[in-house]
Amino acid sequence: MDRLDGPSAEPVADRIWPTSLTQVPYWAFQDEEILRAELGRLFHGPYWSYLCLEAELAEPGDFCATFIGEQPVLVTRDTDGQIYAFENRCAHRGALIAMAEHGNAKDFTCVYHAWTYNLQGDLTAVAFEDGIGGAGGMPAGFCRERHGPRKLRIAVLNGLVFGSLSNEVPPLEEYLGEEIVDRIDRLLGGRTPVVLGRFTQELPNNWKLYVENVKDSYHASILHLFFTTFGINKLSQRGGIIVSEDGAHHVSYSAIDRSAATSVEVTDSDYRDQNIRSDSEYRLRDPSMLDGFSEVGDDTTLQILSVFPGFVLQQIQNSVAVRQILPVGVDRTRLNWTYLGFTDDTEEQRLVRLKQSNLVGPAGYVSMEDGCIGGFVQRGIAGAGDEFATLQMGGSEAVSSSSRVTEASVRGFWKAYRTGMGFTLEDA
Repeated sequence: MDRLDGPSAEPVADRIWPTSLTQVPYWAFQDEEILRAELGRLFHGPYWSYLCLEAELAEPGDFCATFIGEQPVLVTRDTDGQIYAFENRCAHRGALIAMAEHGNAKDFTCVYHAWTYNLQGDLTAVAFEDGIGGAGGMPAGFCRERHGPRKLRIAVLNGLVFGSLSNEVPPLEEYLGEEIVDRIDRLLGGRTPVVLGRFTQELPNNWKLYVENVKDSYHASILHLFFTTFGINKLSQRGGIIVSEDGAHHVSYSAIDRSAATSVEVTDSDYRDQNIRSDSEYRLRDPSMLDGFSEVGDDTTLQILSVFPGFVLQQIQNSVAVRQILPVGVDRTRLNWTYLGFTDDTEEQRLVRLKQSNLVGPAGYVSMEDGCIGGFVQRGIAGAGDEFATLQMGGSEAVSSSSRVTEASVRGFWKAYRTGMGFTLEDA
């Protein structure tokens, strides 16, 4: 059953959005009506949302329970080898169809009234459909084919499974654009991922504040002292950002000259001269945690890629992971991490990945600060709903750049966001 008739869009609040991409009103992070509109227009609208890894559906009957926005979704692999996705919602009275996050099943039976669905989301059985002893049961004209959860559109790219609740979304590769597709292929192309571990954390802030943080190449080596202390990432290194034409997606990347890593750490005065913390007394008890290898045969050691509205693919050294950003309230966000290795990793490479998984996640040496900085902003703007954030670093446009000292990719997010939300634009 397929009832994707277009986005289930809530009306947008009567709000005016600044014409300039350098201003973002703080009420965008505070308004419950805005959140309801986002869920309808963005997460249920003509956009692709990350669901899971194809590697998590290796065998027929494998399934993942995930979300698009706040909507529970089941993703399955049927016996025909194809991947399917449908709402994790019984068509009878709305209960969850599956409770486990991952598993293998021949079909799904709702615990409430035992309505049963196959791996494609079709209703196949209704308990006591004919009643008992000629009494009760469903009406004579009841048709199972007309009852079932909504089915999603599915697209798979380099082992990443995306879904959409809209028939209006363009094909995935067109949606992403050539440069973003190439950067996904750089990291995942020709390789089969293996799940090394998972984390879920709750963030005390609006989901868009975390998306801003992901796209903000300017903050990384300022906020994250670990980056500069151990010479992993500085704005003075080779790198740049890629912003898709519509602003929606981005890549931030940097490369290191492995032979000169130590000298860069010692001689780089760009941070010290501006009184920016760039070193500390902390040292690693096991320095081998930072010993790595060329991930795909180049010198890029950091690549952060985002897909609108809420997906991240990361390479930090040899820590490869995907992140799923899910709104759960105006000031609450769920962040799901999945850490990856690859089937052709050597034992030594697998050990490197496991050690470097400590760089990221809820308590990661690098990303620990990202888990709290959004909360600092959420608290800081509590009485400033009519004020604006300013995004002037690196100019006023949302374009690719050879410099990472810019907020261009953050501006790109807001460019795509305000288009999707349909705000009226006026000069502030």
